[in-house]
Amino acid sequence: MLKRWFVIGGLVFVFLTAAGVGGWWYVRRELAPLPAGDAVEITLPKGASFAEVATILEEHGLIRNAQVFTWYVKLKAPEDASRIKAGVYRLAPGETPDDVLLHLVRGDVYVETDTFTIPEGWTVEEMAELLEQKGIVRREDFLQAANKTYEDVKYMDKIPEDRPGRKYLLEGYLFPDTYAIAKGESAESIVRRMLKRFSDIVGDDFEQKALRLGLTFDEAVTLASMIEKEAVLDEERPKIAGVFYNRLRERWRLESCATVEYVLETHKARLTLKDLEVDDPYNTYRAEGLPPGPIASPGKASLLAAVAPEEHDFFFFVAKEDGSGGHYFSKTYEEHLKQGAKSRGSF
Repeated sequence: MLKRWFVIGGLVFVFLTAAGVGGWWYVRRELAPLPAGDAVEITLPKGASFAEVATILEEHGLIRNAQVFTWYVKLKAPEDASRIKAGVYRLAPGETPDDVLLHLVRGDVYVETDTFTIPEGWTVEEMAELLEQKGIVRREDFLQAANKTYEDVKYMDKIPEDRPGRKYLLEGYLFPDTYAIAKGESAESIVRRMLKRFSDIVGDDFEQKALRLGLTFDEAVTLASMIEKEAVLDEERPKIAGVFYNRLRERWRLESCATVEYVLETHKARLTLKDLEVDDPYNTYRAEGLPPGPIASPGKASLLAAVAPEEHDFFFFVAKEDGSGGHYFSKTYEEHLKQGAKSRGSF
């Protein structure tokens, strides 16, 4: 019996030793410098986590393995993981992970940068105002850039250029996020960055999901923008999407206050009957179906909800007055009135 346990113990020791040696060999291999190459330009956005930074480095061929690099830094120099400086860097493959980390901690930026944040649900015009206030680009230059076609940008071919009444061609496609850009960068370059971020987020299956629901790519983005403006709680976005789909299926007008506010260019605590009568294709109290285009830039949660609506039999929703951001959902107009709606057909 003793001999048997001795043999088992020896085997366990050999296994653990081999595993340890194999693990160390794997880590050393993944931390080895990549072959030298031409310098590449990377942008590290303000507020990015170290794991996100490591992913950017791996995607640009500056390190071998983002996960191993993250573990290595957090074990060896955890304080450095929180000292990375945002900016645009120009780095060349072939440096050790320690050298790469040193560049980022010292802030060896290639160019000086400006940083700006676009909240979810903002319009092109709100973005333009912010960028002018921060002295990044002129308002008019940004608005012009947001009304152009960029043929080399993914999904650009999904945006119809002949939709009557559409306010800005790229409304809804400039993804809300935090951006670090080079000082002096043009409005068109900024728009391209935002379009690229949108294409990274939306996913290749977005169009197929939209088509299965009877919508084009652009119509799904339009619906997502309405969900973004109507919803506050992420968990309610699919349910609100379901209300809009129910109305579209039954050929009811969507009657979304958010579309009227887009026409009025102002947010009002409560719209008047006169507001609801404004003659504009974006006014879904008067016009049938979806508006000519998006009314704001939707975030990821609203984009997902637009192509994955909750199945239910609700046709109305109205905001709760308890400050929670939630809504009451109703199947009939009578129920809707009981939940506190104050204007005809109001959501």
